[in-house]
Amino acid sequence: MNNALLQSIQSPADVRRLSRSELHLLAGELRDYLLHSVSQTGGHLSSNLGTVELTIALHKVFDTPNDRIVWDVGHQTYPHKILTGRRDRMGSLRQLGGISGFPRRDESEYDTFGTAHSSTSISAALGMAIGARMKGEHRKAIAVIGDGAMTAGMAFEALNNAGVAGADVLVVLNDNDMSISPPVGALNRYLARLMSGRFYANARDTAKSVLKNAPPLLELARRFESHAKGMVVPGTIFEEFGFNYVGPIDGHDLDALIPTLENLRQLKGPQFLHVVTKKGQGYKLAENDPVAYHGPSKFNPAVGIKPAAPGKPTFTQVFGQWLCDMAEVDTRLVGITPAMREGSGMVEFESRFPGRYHDVGIAEQHAVTFAAGLACEGLKPVVAIYSTFLQRAYDQLIHDVAIQNLPVVFALDRAGLVGADGATHAGNYDIAFLRCIPNMSVMTPADENECRQLLYTAFLQDHPTTVRYPRGKGTGVEVQQAMTAIPFGKGEVRRTASPSTGSHGKRIAILAFGTLLYAALDAAERLDATVANMRFAKPLDGELVAELARSHDALVTIEDGCRMGGAGSAVLEALQEAGIVIPVLLLGLPDQFIEHGDPAVLMSKCGLDAAGIEQAVLKRFGGRPSLVRPAVHQ
Repeated sequence: MNNALLQSIQSPADVRRLSRSELHLLAGELRDYLLHSVSQTGGHLSSNLGTVELTIALHKVFDTPNDRIVWDVGHQTYPHKILTGRRDRMGSLRQLGGISGFPRRDESEYDTFGTAHSSTSISAALGMAIGARMKGEHRKAIAVIGDGAMTAGMAFEALNNAGVAGADVLVVLNDNDMSISPPVGALNRYLARLMSGRFYANARDTAKSVLKNAPPLLELARRFESHAKGMVVPGTIFEEFGFNYVGPIDGHDLDALIPTLENLRQLKGPQFLHVVTKKGQGYKLAENDPVAYHGPSKFNPAVGIKPAAPGKPTFTQVFGQWLCDMAEVDTRLVGITPAMREGSGMVEFESRFPGRYHDVGIAEQHAVTFAAGLACEGLKPVVAIYSTFLQRAYDQLIHDVAIQNLPVVFALDRAGLVGADGATHAGNYDIAFLRCIPNMSVMTPADENECRQLLYTAFLQDHPTTVRYPRGKGTGVEVQQAMTAIPFGKGEVRRTASPSTGSHGKRIAILAFGTLLYAALDAAERLDATVANMRFAKPLDGELVAELARSHDALVTIEDGCRMGGAGSAVLEALQEAGIVIPVLLLGLPDQFIEHGDPAVLMSKCGLDAAGIEQAVLKRFGGRPSLVRPAVHQ
């Protein structure tokens, strides 16, 4: 792998010194380095291969970091990271203590805004542009946003504001969902350069000045310009927002990108550049299957991704199978996803029930209220959504679903820590922000089989429900295909401690919420503790809590969510209402954002593995011999 030119790049200042021919060589080396680097660490690939030339062109033309580039979502910023002094750290990508897979302000001055959720870039860039204007500073603000992110309402809210604010902001639409069509050729390149040039801008402003006293002629001129541009470009809608639209141009053609960006850099006011790129560009396997190569694990670039070996199903697969099975027996079921078909396990459902499948785009707010509308008509919507993305629709959750007590089922994938994607994607807060909502129920299955049965239980209810489950595989328990409703709001005792040994020991009861049940059971073998599988964070099984409190000397709650306001807090509230005073230890995620890294390592660092649970109990309640049993060796 020859990357001699790339090795000479320590910052974008080095990029700006290169000739056009050297930039073409740099693009080849950067793409090659990117492919081999991600194959060693895993991470987002297709989207990053598609932004190589665009990244080079942006850093070539703009004076970064003085000029601000905001990358929407940010999973396409690996070329940006490599060119901004982090090439030698790419081997630590998404690993504990390593660099993030998304932009982070505390990682580099070139990461001007932290991102990972979609459709925030235009708002942030506009704020930066207005801020520079208020301070009298001359700099450009650029938002790079994908066509998928443009489906979210927030992006259009920002466009609407930017058009009237008149700030010097450039929106670059990275359109990678369509092939480069015939209009994106020599003629279109010429037109893009013409429309982004100062002559065209000055002529347009002069015409407006001359015709402003003749409104009918001015309106005629505006319509002529709009229709003339509309014949060759699809930019009328962005012009209506007050932007000067340029494009579409080939996002892999540096000879088109650089002069067009240079022209746009000279213009005042809101500018909009439409570039067309191809996911996986330059690596045929990713070009042919960009979805498979969106976020691969480690692989051999010469061979490609190997099919996963059959094994125990993931929670996502369990949900997908349940969804299809439930749809077979109940025609009221409707499946909804905000642009996460593959990630939420809905590929088979779409294939088998296309008329009952709705991908609403990256529009979580719309997804929730859309489901509410369906429920009003007697249908049974199931919204498959990541825990971290449900946060974006909190108002709709309360106002449109819960207040009206509509029977919408929320299947919350990626609950708890998610590992390599880090704090922006972790589902740490759902128990806390859901259980405080009236009419809402929150279910926490302990394993794959219980996940299926609780999904069925949720579907049977006549009010809003959520079932939260983690990313990846569980313990490998057998998943029963028959669906059996679990008694609503009831937990179960899975292990009972030995009778009390008197004043020299304490009987401990561990109340486990979710998949940490199995770590709790392991710890309980050493502690000789009772373990309850609580199943429901709301409604909480208050009778079981009171029973365990009266028969034990102390309680321990454990959850893979935030401690503050979580399931442990619900237990404290129940004890207070029952007038029971007993020592309680709350175990859960700490009041801090958890970094990216291996999930098992992160859980251990948070003290939520079996060893951590045991140590926390011993530290709080003492390590008396009568409390601790010898470890059981298998």
